[in-house]
Amino acid sequence: MPSWIAALEAREDGARLRAEGLREQTGGLSEALAQVECELSRLQITRETMNEVLSAPAASSAEVPEVFEPLVPAPVPVAGLMQAAALLVAAEAGGDQAVTSPAYRQIAAVFAEQTGAKRCKDVLAAIGVPEATASQRESMRSKLKRLVERGVLVEAEPGLFTLAEAGVR
Repeated sequence: MPSWIAALEAREDGARLRAEGLREQTGGLSEALAQVECELSRLQITRETMNEVLSAPAASSAEVPEVFEPLVPAPVPVAGLMQAAALLVAAEAGGDQAVTSPAYRQIAAVFAEQTGAKRCKDVLAAIGVPEATASQRESMRSKLKRLVERGVLVEAEPGLFTLAEAGVR
């Protein structure tokens, strides 16, 4: 006959194992519950937002407040744009994809929009960088020199650039 102490210890061990198993199940259930509650919260917010959007009347453009002044483009000399476009198209036709990138098109547009020779700092100011760093100036200078090599710009004097003639390359 086993002693009552051994029987009690066996029952205690069994209860301890069941408690540990239940704790593990509770932990897993708590994690699953948290995930489901998060999903439920997102769905409720989505439903509320969609109800607001669908129930509100569509705002007309007159009801939307103007925060910024509408941009009115300055008149651009058509001849300058045509000349810059022709030079860029010629460069692209020659297989030069670099000078048709947005940065180079922006530079060509500056020369097309504003007549006369420009220095590097003038081009930077025209594209919206009035207080350029030394690295920005050098980067722009190398782009301008590259456009000179491609026949899009002409360096009239050292550091003074103008738009090249459309037929000259």
